[in-house]
Amino acid sequence: MKIKAVIFDMFETLITHYQCPLYFGAQMAADVGIPEENFQALWRPTEDDRTIGKLSVEEVVEMILRKNECYSEQLVKRIVEKRIAVKEECFQNLHPEIIPMLSELKKRGLAVGLISNCYSEEADVIRHSRLMPYFDAVYLSYEQGIQKPDEEIFCRCVDFLSVKPEECVYVGDGGSYELETARRLGMNAVQAAWYLKEGTLQPSKRKPEFLQVERPMELFEYVEKLNFARSGTGELLLLRSTHGAAYNDRVIGTDQRLIKMRTHHETNNH
Repeated sequence: MKIKAVIFDMFETLITHYQCPLYFGAQMAADVGIPEENFQALWRPTEDDRTIGKLSVEEVVEMILRKNECYSEQLVKRIVEKRIAVKEECFQNLHPEIIPMLSELKKRGLAVGLISNCYSEEADVIRHSRLMPYFDAVYLSYEQGIQKPDEEIFCRCVDFLSVKPEECVYVGDGGSYELETARRLGMNAVQAAWYLKEGTLQPSKRKPEFLQVERPMELFEYVEKLNFARSGTGELLLLRSTHGAAYNDRVIGTDQRLIKMRTHHETNNH
């Protein structure tokens, strides 16, 4: 049973917030002159409702400004436009292998899916982004009314692509327990590590229980070895990297076979 689809997370997988100016709660609070603790006390509790489409960012910002007695239509508009501009900038600062990877997936005839937790303005930016033409299925939490790690949003995407979970590779940075959910459903879950950096505000950290892919194009080595393992020609396979990095061996289980992958060894110049 060969791999037929690759499904991606969006933030910190295909794009990253952390190579652009940040415009989160702290920055919005400073922008409108509200103490951060006052702003966050109202902003953070709305996260789930913002993520599953019960509240738009405009509605939440308006509520916060009104409660802090500084509301104006122009101020709401300015904040939302700033958030949109920052999200759009993320799509202009992609890892250089993202577009080649997506292009190659399409050339090889693999279906490409997207499952993303996102807010109203993020959903709109994603829909109008330069990555959209590469996706065969797009499942955004704001539109679907459910969010990762709910299994249902994964199942909807897989069903739309007309594939089985075991025929999919799921690629994400590991936030929202997405990798655990994908694996539980039978998908081949790998951690996208190319944007992960120590000493940043990124919420996700490396998860040693999952294979970590250090560069987008290395994903093809994993897919090829999965397919070879399932062909019945071998039980243990050694993945060799052509990128000249130092490696340690790690064995992972997949589809009742073992694939011996090589994961990057920590070095000072990595």
